[in-house]
Amino acid sequence: MARPAPGWRLRPLAALALVLALTQVPTACAGQTPRPAERGPPVRLFTEEELARYGGEEEDQPIYLAVKGVVFDVTSGKEFYGRGAPYNALTGKDSTRGVAKMSLDPADLTHDTTGLTAKELETLEDIFSKVYKAKYPIVGYTARRILNEDGSPNLDFKPEDQPHFDIKDEF
Repeated sequence: MARPAPGWRLRPLAALALVLALTQVPTACAGQTPRPAERGPPVRLFTEEELARYGGEEEDQPIYLAVKGVVFDVTSGKEFYGRGAPYNALTGKDSTRGVAKMSLDPADLTHDTTGLTAKELETLEDIFSKVYKAKYPIVGYTARRILNEDGSPNLDFKPEDQPHFDIKDEF
């Protein structure tokens, strides 16, 4: 009968120790207070009318755009999204279809994804994740993403992950 390898009982303990070491939250050094997590603005629900107010026309207003029902603050990219900028047409609305098709045609600047090809849907997901979620803070969601057409809550709603976002503090 074969004997177990030496140290076989210690392997699970070593694995547990490694997991604990990797997931442990760093503590402040002696005499230092820990810094609070960086937080963005509160996340809120936007109607189409409310979102339209943030289209980059007002100099002192933030610039918002929505993709897949997620509202992003793109003010830091004012040279791309501000008044007269190349992508200003995307702002102040949910431009999901336009992002998927890489189109600024007014007919494409809508939330509607009906009829998009597999390639366009792949492009949408890629830009959504690698551009918008990576670069710009989430400031809210469109009513269409959170609510059903009859006004009841969308039970499939799941907030997007971002470092500053904590759903229990937002709603």
